[in-house]
Amino acid sequence: MSTPEDSGAVPADDSGTVRALDQVMREVERHVASGGWDGPVRVFALVRTAAAIEAEPALAGQLPPETMIAARLDPDHLTAVEQEGLPPADDLESLLAGLSWPPTVHGAAVVVERVVLPSSAEAAMPADPQEAVAYLMAHPERQDVRLAAGALRDGPRWCVLRTRANDDDAAVAGGADLVPGLTGAVAATLL
Repeated sequence: MSTPEDSGAVPADDSGTVRALDQVMREVERHVASGGWDGPVRVFALVRTAAAIEAEPALAGQLPPETMIAARLDPDHLTAVEQEGLPPADDLESLLAGLSWPPTVHGAAVVVERVVLPSSAEAAMPADPQEAVAYLMAHPERQDVRLAAGALRDGPRWCVLRTRANDDDAAVAGGADLVPGLTGAVAATLL
């Protein structure tokens, strides 16, 4: 398992909880990246590994040895559990609005892909939704990005971002304020 130091991005808030959130968000993004681009929205529950093992001792036999070691060394260590069978939703906002988590889940994460344009190009975007999509897809300055946004019940939020143009684990950026609307929407699922 890598740490923020390994990837060159150390969270400004060096608390154990924020470091653990940065680490798990990078792991989630790498997991999704292993499947390539143009994937669906994916949702993950985040649990403190040591607490999960204490509550469910059989889990210890299902986790890799390095995860067990990390959990013993760091009480803030997080494990991501991908959620399958998500309810149908017309858009990301509706999906997130329909999610809720039991108290045993310490946080949540979502991974989405988006197309972004420089702000100068957004002014010329057509108002018609179908025309806007065509404009986005054909624009020469478009950037495809993958965002992995997560939040914990006790407050910390973190997002990591990978661009298709720089599709390399070493080029993944991270920060608490990269996409505050998305991390805020994830945090709202925990209320």
